Amino acid sequence: MSKSRKLHNLITQQEEAEAITHSTVPEEEEDEDEIVEEQCHVTFTDFPGGSEAFEMAAKFCYGVKMELSPSNVASLRCAGEFLEMTEEYSEDNLISKTDKFLSQNVLKSLGNSIKTLKSCEKLFPMAEDLGITERCIESVISRASSADPALFGWPVSEAAASASKQILWNGIDAAGRRNGAGAGDSWFEDLALLRVPLFKRLILAMKDAELNPEIIETCVMYYAKKYIPGVSRSSRKPLPSSSSVSSEAEQKEILETVVMNLPPEKNLNSSTATRFLFGLLRTANILNASESCRNALEKKIGLQLEEATLDDLLVPSYSYLNETLYDVDCVERILSHFLNSFEARNSTAGVVTVAEVIEEGEAAESRSPAMMLVGKLIDGYLSEIASDANLKPERFYNFAISLPDQARLFDDGLYRAVDVYLKAHPWVSEAEREKICGLLDCQKLTLEACTHAAQNERLPLRAVVQVLFFEQLQLRHAIAETLISAETGAEISRHSATLEGVEEGNGEVLRLGLGLESEHVQQEGNSTWRVAVRENQVLRLDMDSMRTRVHQLERECSSMKRVIEKIEKPTAANGGGWRTSLGKKLGCKFKTQVCDSHQSAVVDMRKGKHRSSQQHHAHHE
Repeated sequence: MSKSRKLHNLITQQEEAEAITHSTVPEEEEDEDEIVEEQCHVTFTDFPGGSEAFEMAAKFCYGVKMELSPSNVASLRCAGEFLEMTEEYSEDNLISKTDKFLSQNVLKSLGNSIKTLKSCEKLFPMAEDLGITERCIESVISRASSADPALFGWPVSEAAASASKQILWNGIDAAGRRNGAGAGDSWFEDLALLRVPLFKRLILAMKDAELNPEIIETCVMYYAKKYIPGVSRSSRKPLPSSSSVSSEAEQKEILETVVMNLPPEKNLNSSTATRFLFGLLRTANILNASESCRNALEKKIGLQLEEATLDDLLVPSYSYLNETLYDVDCVERILSHFLNSFEARNSTAGVVTVAEVIEEGEAAESRSPAMMLVGKLIDGYLSEIASDANLKPERFYNFAISLPDQARLFDDGLYRAVDVYLKAHPWVSEAEREKICGLLDCQKLTLEACTHAAQNERLPLRAVVQVLFFEQLQLRHAIAETLISAETGAEISRHSATLEGVEEGNGEVLRLGLGLESEHVQQEGNSTWRVAVRENQVLRLDMDSMRTRVHQLERECSSMKRVIEKIEKPTAANGGGWRTSLGKKLGCKFKTQVCDSHQSAVVDMRKGKHRSSQQHHAHHE
C-alpha cells in the first residue's frame, strides 16, 4: 500500500466496508476471548504480465532484490502503470526504475530491443498505449541501419547462440565480428522469435525507414528458415517437435508474408540467396501458395539466375496437370524474366540487346558473362530433362531455341542435350529429328563434338554431312595455321642470316654473337618445321579417315537408291529421278569429292538465322 496507489485505494475501501459491516453486529454476539482475523481479497482479472509480473512487483514493494532484464522490464513497466506505482505517490517507485532501465540499457542495444519487443506480444494493448512497442521498433531500425551489412553473411549460422555475449554499442556480438560470416546472426535469431503480426509491422517500418535492402532480405529469409520446415535443402538437422512446427495454414501465411516483403533488388550475396529462393519456390508449390506469391518468387529468381546451379533448377512437378517429371514451365518463366531484365539493363546502358542480330566479328565483344553462365546452365538443364519420356519434341525445341545465340560460345552442351533426347525418344519421326538437330550450329561445335557427331547413328544424314564438312574446314584451318607458323620461322631464320652479313665488318665479337644468334634461330626454325610436318601427317590421316566415312555414306545412299527404284518408278517427265527426290528429302547434295578444297558453302538451316558462309581456301600440303 505504501508503493501502489491502486492497492491502497482498494484495500482502504474494503476496510471501510468491513468496518461498516462490523458496526452493525450486536455486541452480545461478540466473544471477547476470540480474536477475529480480518482478511482483504483483491482480484485482478486482466493484470498485465500475469502472476509472474505481479509477484515481481510485490517483491519490489517489500524491498526484495530483483534483477531487471530486457525480457521482464516491459511487463514490470506495465504492472507499475496498472498498480499506479508513480513517483508522485512514492519516491524511487517501479515506473521510474523501469523507464530508466529502458532508456539506458534496452534501447541502446539492438539485441535487447528485440527481446523487449518480443515480450510486448503478451502485453497488448497496454504496451502499445505506453509506447514501449514503438520505441523498441525505432531502436531496432536505428541500430540495424548503423550496423555493417558485410557482417550479415550466408548461410545463416546456428552457432551464434554459443558465442560470447560481449555487447557492442550496436548490439552485435564481438565474437561474431571475429567469426566473419556469422557475425550478425545473434540478433537475427532473436528477431525470428517474433510472431507474424509484430514481425510484419517491424518489416514494414524498416521499409518505410528505407533500411538497407540486404538487411531486410536477411531478416525475412532467416524468419522463413525458422518457421517453414524443409525450406533449406542444405539443412540436415532433424525436424523440431510437433508442438513447435507451424500448421500448414500458418506456414502458408508466413511464406506469403516473407515473399511479399522481399526487396525487389538483386541481393549482393546472390549465390546462397538464390538457392534459398528456390527452396521457397518449392515450398510455395507444395503449400499451393497464391499465384502472385509464386510469380514474385520467379521474377526475383530471374533477376539473379546466373547465380543458380543445376540442382536449383530441378524443381519437381507437384501438379497432376504436368506430365513431365520436372516443372519445365516454371524454369521457362524464370528464363523469360532473366532475358527481359537483361534486355532492359542493356537497353538502358545503350548495349546491344538480345533481340538484335549480332555480327560474327562483334559477338565476342558483346557477350555478357551473366548471359554465358545462364547459357551453360540452361544447356545442362536441357540435358537433364531430355531423358524424360513425357517431354514432347515441340516443347524441347521451343525451350532450347528461347536462349539467344550470344549465350553459347560453343554448342557442345546443346549437342549433348540433343543426343540425350534422341536416345531417350527413338520413336520421334524423321522430320522432328531434323527439326531438333536444326538447333545445332555446326560451326560452333568443337573438334571433339564433331568427331562424336560424325559417328552418331542417331543423327539424321543431313546433319552428319554438315558436321563432316565443318570438321574438314577446322582441320584445314589448323593445317594452314601450322604451315604459316613454319614459314614464319623460316623467314626469321633468313632475316637473321642477312643481319649477320651486314654486321660482319663491325668486329669479330659482334660477328660471333650474331652468328650464334642466327644459328640458334635457325635451329628453332628447323625444329618448328619438323613439328609442323608431323602435325601435317597426323591431320592427313584424320582427313583420310573422314574421306572413308564419306564414302561409306555414299554407299548407303546407293543402297537407298536401289530400294527407291524398286518402290517407285523414275519420273522422267520433270527430269527428276532418285537423286533429285532424295536430295529434296535430305536437303543436301552429294558429290564424289567431298574433301575438295573448293567445296561449296553449306547453308545453316537453323531457325531464325540465314548466314551465308564464304568460300574457304586452304594450302595444299
